[in-house]
Amino acid sequence: MARPPERPGFPARIDLGSRPAPAKRPAPSAAPTAAAARAPAPAALPGAARDAIPARGRMVQALAAGGIRDPEVLRAMGAVDRHRFVDHALVAQAYEDTALPIGLGQTISKPSVVARMVELLMQGVARGADGRPGRVLDIGTGCGYQALVLAQLASEVYSVERLRELHEKARANLRPLRVPNVHLIVGDGMQGFASGAPYAGIVSAAGGEQVPEAWIEQLAYGGRIVAPTVQAGGAQALVVIDKTRQAIRQTVLEGVHFVPLKSGVS
Repeated sequence: MARPPERPGFPARIDLGSRPAPAKRPAPSAAPTAAAARAPAPAALPGAARDAIPARGRMVQALAAGGIRDPEVLRAMGAVDRHRFVDHALVAQAYEDTALPIGLGQTISKPSVVARMVELLMQGVARGADGRPGRVLDIGTGCGYQALVLAQLASEVYSVERLRELHEKARANLRPLRVPNVHLIVGDGMQGFASGAPYAGIVSAAGGEQVPEAWIEQLAYGGRIVAPTVQAGGAQALVVIDKTRQAIRQTVLEGVHFVPLKSGVS
């Protein structure tokens, strides 16, 4: 009998810790901006430690004010240093609610969009005994930011990128953080990643004409897909797909704008 393909190895290793809000982290050697370092910290979220990076704390406060309610999602957004995933020239904008270029015509999504999609995912996925979703498939690794946010919440994250140069950038970004539960893969995201299936959840940072059938096949029963898709008229909207043993249910939500979902590897 043929051996099944091996799962990819870890890019690096670290203990992300338990799910409750982490203890206060020491400030990094270089804050995103001198102005941010001097600015007073915002009022903390209930039960949360004060953020060592005020700009990041203000971002989390803005996400909460903008409608993100899941405390675990807010914790995850506050645990990841977004400034590590943008070019040095854009560090001053790292915690603003804006998409930023990461090269090759791709972008890092706005924090509000990342938080919204992750919250939608968390609202619909089955969870294990530890309260976490199991494996999650991240389509479109980009610079690795969303994969690291998901890694704060899920047991394992499989993240697929079709552009080798961006895959290497994500590896370089994550390597010093030594993350044990993120698997980075070069591949055609439209085909998903069958070796890691079934997935509790699938989230995509690129939008196609429809959700690929491969994703639905690789989704576990009780799982959820959150992805942008092109609607009538050519505009994109967020689509949520829930899979049960009885049916596949699709819900169309608000309009969004993502890079197009493409096949192949380059």
